[in-house]
Amino acid sequence: MSITQFKNTATLQLDESSPVAVPLGEPVAIASITSVERDDGVETGVWECTPGRWRRQITAQEFCHFISGRCTFTPDDGGATLHIQGGDALMLPANTLGIWDIQETVRKTYVLIF
Repeated sequence: MSITQFKNTATLQLDESSPVAVPLGEPVAIASITSVERDDGVETGVWECTPGRWRRQITAQEFCHFISGRCTFTPDDGGATLHIQGGDALMLPANTLGIWDIQETVRKTYVLIF
């Protein structure tokens, strides 16, 4: 197995950009990503998203560290809204669905475990 390194994650040029899958109103957030998916069901990368609201559809377990920006996440299970900013980290259990509201472009590193 090879080691994956992402250098200078705050300024790294990201490979792909597209609108989020399930936007909720305007503006439609644009997500950009550079990632590596391994054969063992793990994906890691750097992700950025512009302001907007959208539904989280990922059912994988996710750890993420926010490098910059400001947003909230409101889980569907009735839990409290999380207020997130650069420097924060989250561990989202598998099947955590809800609403992301990006107020200031967010950049994070992440690990998905499928």
